[in-house]
Amino acid sequence: MVNVHDVPSEKLLGALAEQLKGEPSLQPPEWSKFAKTGSHAERPPSRPDWWFTRAASMMRKLYLGAPMGLSDFERSYGGAKAVAYFPKHHRNAGGSAARLILKQLEKAGLVDKARTPKGRVLGRALTPKGTKMLDTISKRLFTELAKDNKALARYA
Repeated sequence: MVNVHDVPSEKLLGALAEQLKGEPSLQPPEWSKFAKTGSHAERPPSRPDWWFTRAASMMRKLYLGAPMGLSDFERSYGGAKAVAYFPKHHRNAGGSAARLILKQLEKAGLVDKARTPKGRVLGRALTPKGTKMLDTISKRLFTELAKDNKALARYA
């Protein structure tokens, strides 16, 4: 069984972002063209489709290590910021984009809240629909890679 671990992440994220563009509930807000992704960033993202790439990346992170909360995404998408003459310090990414993407993915049925048996929310996790989407894209990409690389053909 081929899964996310078996394909290069940049190819997976590109293919998943293209598929998420067709999702009606996942659309970038107007402010996403002008907003920075965090205090560590000097400029807004230069790619016009960065919203879908970030959503694909968040889905991949949830596949690899769910449940994840908003603070986990803020920490992982943050970066270093120069502070005067001192060494660079880590700054978390802004939470607004991550929060809205998670809400949109929930509305699409790809992500849901993971809860303990007592009902306490642990964070977000992929639904079976989201896992199936990632697995089918991974399988398609792996078969394309296997056509080019004969050593991978026996695993396809």
